[in-house]
Amino acid sequence: MKKINRRDFLGYTGSVLAFTVIPRRALGGPGFVAPNDKINLGLIGVGTQQLGELTRLIPDERVQVVSVCDPNKYPIGYLQWSADNGLKKNIRDLIGDAGWGGDVNVTAGRECGQDFINKYYAKTKGIGGYNGCTAYADFREMLEKENGIDAVKIVVPDHAYPAIIIHSLRKKRHVVAHKPLGVRVHEVRAVINEARKHPDIVTHLLAWSPIHERYETVKKWIDDGVIGELREIHNWSFRPVWQQWQSYFTEYPEIPKGFDWDLWLGAWPNRPYHPGYTHTNYRGWYDFGAGSIADMGIYSLLPLFRTFGIDAPPYSIDAMGTTTRTVGEKGEMIGVTNDVAFPLSSVIRWKFDQTTGTTPFDLFWYDGGMRPSIPPEIEMDNKELDSEGMMFVGDEGKIIGGFLCENPVIIPEARMISVTGSKNSPESTHQQVNATDVWIESIRSGEQSPGSFANAAAVLETAQLASVALRARRKVLYDYKNMKVTNISEANNYLGRSEYREGWEI
Repeated sequence: MKKINRRDFLGYTGSVLAFTVIPRRALGGPGFVAPNDKINLGLIGVGTQQLGELTRLIPDERVQVVSVCDPNKYPIGYLQWSADNGLKKNIRDLIGDAGWGGDVNVTAGRECGQDFINKYYAKTKGIGGYNGCTAYADFREMLEKENGIDAVKIVVPDHAYPAIIIHSLRKKRHVVAHKPLGVRVHEVRAVINEARKHPDIVTHLLAWSPIHERYETVKKWIDDGVIGELREIHNWSFRPVWQQWQSYFTEYPEIPKGFDWDLWLGAWPNRPYHPGYTHTNYRGWYDFGAGSIADMGIYSLLPLFRTFGIDAPPYSIDAMGTTTRTVGEKGEMIGVTNDVAFPLSSVIRWKFDQTTGTTPFDLFWYDGGMRPSIPPEIEMDNKELDSEGMMFVGDEGKIIGGFLCENPVIIPEARMISVTGSKNSPESTHQQVNATDVWIESIRSGEQSPGSFANAAAVLETAQLASVALRARRKVLYDYKNMKVTNISEANNYLGRSEYREGWEI
């Protein structure tokens, strides 16, 4: 007879069976998954990002998606990055149903996710009416009832990560999650400290990448003295790519059917619903997001930190942000004070002490269309800076590359040729590694992932300190060992939050 697992068996029956199945992880100790077994995976957060990644993950025979969880039941209010509806098309192709999803523009929510998963397994396993994937609104209920879950993959708004991750770790589930693990320094510290208490549980940050070769090329050039001593690193992006507001909403539309607003709010005290807080827009709010730096900067800076041996947060942070004005009651122009959301554009400077791999240096982040001044070495080659990029400045030269340090070159072009013999970046000689393989095989083997939360601690805390400086509106001096701002006492309020609702404490 064909060997079937628990989830397939439930799919055959089409009903809930009244017996107990001991999860494999219980037989081998906490966190154990036998290398030859499938990973029973629960998905927490079923928005467009999670579903987009699922279309690439679900065909992997090493993984069985057994449950989904999201406060939003229906595909209402979601936004998409383009108008081509590629996500829905990919799902339709995978399940062989050209009409799946109907006329709804954006496919997301736990009902869509559950239906996609069950129909995919029904097709690929040849099990008509397969319904082995369950669905929940509350992650706590899912983790309590679904004892067979080995690991959870979490893709939620920034503010929701801490409680979900900590609860999952305490329930002995391996955790795969997107950045930035929270919206305050204290939250990120709490998550990482909890992960360290469970060395037998695998954690993996999805922003981690196995491709560090281009950063290693730059590091070698710097070590060889090509640009002298490193003084500055610049990284810039055209983001944000979501709507930005400057004050809380005063109009309160009706909560959409099937959307548990209280669950979505998580740790924050209750406030009236507005769609401008949710889905893609959440990143722009200090309450719910960590801004453009957390959206994309962690992708570019995590391999930089790892390659350059930057293992501690900065000691100084200062920031500049967009300012605006409006007309007052008497017709006068008055400044708009924005204490609730990230500015439309910003420039952040972090100052780092000497590390094992670098001399003291300044790290700059630019977003919202801001970028460094065009260096004269670029102008010599009649070129301009791209809308995104990375630049290394030494006291004797510069190196420039793409946002993720792609195709790094010494500038000007003549200098590149004199050093390397070519005007082009060196070709890659490393074997490509699939990042998904890394976390799957880490869970199967029980060995900690190189993309563990602990290995990203310095860059995650650095990103969270950007909002502290923006909100303080002054240079912030930071004692990372004691997690304390030393020069502006009130700025310590931005490192954490004073109130967590019951059930969401960290």
